[in-house]
Amino acid sequence: MHTLRRVVLTVALLNLAYFSVEFAVAIAIGSVSLFADSVDFLEDALINLLIYAALPWSAARRRTVGSVLAFVILIPAVATVWAAVAKAFDPYPPAPLPLTLTAAGALIVNLTAALLLVRHRHHSGSLTKAAWLSARNDAFANVAIIAVGLLTIWFATGWLDIIAGVAIGILNADAARAVWNAARREVDPAP
Repeated sequence: MHTLRRVVLTVALLNLAYFSVEFAVAIAIGSVSLFADSVDFLEDALINLLIYAALPWSAARRRTVGSVLAFVILIPAVATVWAAVAKAFDPYPPAPLPLTLTAAGALIVNLTAALLLVRHRHHSGSLTKAAWLSARNDAFANVAIIAVGLLTIWFATGWLDIIAGVAIGILNADAARAVWNAARREVDPAP
């Protein structure tokens, strides 16, 4: 339990640190996909801090926290829809190089988090499932953003960025569903 708590705290701090980097770049270049991913980094930091606090709790309390986490995971999806709608009115392309480099940095952070969490992903039910799914899904999202950055070099349109951002939102919504289901199945261990 102590090792898992240390891992989720480390993952929380990594996510919080990269949130500020990615958010600043997203705003500077007007990227929906980086905005969605940066909000997701903040959400991941909060999830991991909550997991850190909740791991010693009973299964019933962890089940409640897992249910709350499912809704927290939806926050980036809602923020992404808002950003995508705003960008759709003026779909200028984000600068490809900062987009690609920032997404590559995010991929490194998320792969590190996923590697730290992989051996704990089945421990304590919905809580560690939430942390693992967030890190795994974020790595997939980063690969998509890198592809958008590279494609934007040849196709100067903001629609690729918007589509990637919406896809990240959908991925977050699916992770919320998985965490909700895991929380519903969480039970106290047999005495």
